[in-house]
Amino acid sequence: MMARVAIVTGGTRGIGEAISLALKEAGIAVAANYAGNDERAREFTDRTGIPAYKWDVADYDACQEGCAKVAADLGPVDIIVNNAGITRDGTILKLTYQQWKEVIDTNLGGCFNMAKAVFPGMRERKWGRIVNIGSINGQAGQYGQVNYAAAKSGIHGFTKALAQEGARTGVTVNAIAPGYIDTDMVAAVPSDVLEKIVAKIPVGRLGQASEIARGVAFLCSDEAGFVTGSTLSINGGQHMY
Repeated sequence: MMARVAIVTGGTRGIGEAISLALKEAGIAVAANYAGNDERAREFTDRTGIPAYKWDVADYDACQEGCAKVAADLGPVDIIVNNAGITRDGTILKLTYQQWKEVIDTNLGGCFNMAKAVFPGMRERKWGRIVNIGSINGQAGQYGQVNYAAAKSGIHGFTKALAQEGARTGVTVNAIAPGYIDTDMVAAVPSDVLEKIVAKIPVGRLGQASEIARGVAFLCSDEAGFVTGSTLSINGGQHMY
């Protein structure tokens, strides 16, 4: 049997890179999508052997074309990991409409755009895995992140609804809600603020990207066929519900 084919959005760095590597290790043919950093993407491909494809997940047509290109190169797409995400933080008093729209269009709109491109084929072939990367801040809210929290919270609702559409045809749809993970995005947080964050994590440390990736690899496996519409929180016990 040919290897399953996966697309990981935002797949060349941070949590996305760890997911791309974990899926490759599981014997899956991975395509890593990225938005802007050509140099980083080239370095990623040279180091991992995983091809990188450039398009903006907020662009509906680009997602259709990008998924078609991956399918032409690697084969029909069986797995989508919607990991691409951006932040444009600010309290609502300072937040511009543009900052609201960019985050919603990328973080939430990207999930719709990608699912729309591959869902029909998955249903036809009676097998598919969609994993959406949410966030602890979509579950608990976060000061200065109404755009990000709304988008990530929306992902959890999107996941449950789409899971119901795919269930009978072997297409599972799940979400993972990471807590604070040791990535570039979190490294940009001022150290005094970071100390306060870590102090609230019961296990007493930041998570590793590989810990998120292992959860994704499980949800993308054949063994996870009975798991759908579920959100797996990987946050060191920081938020439980």
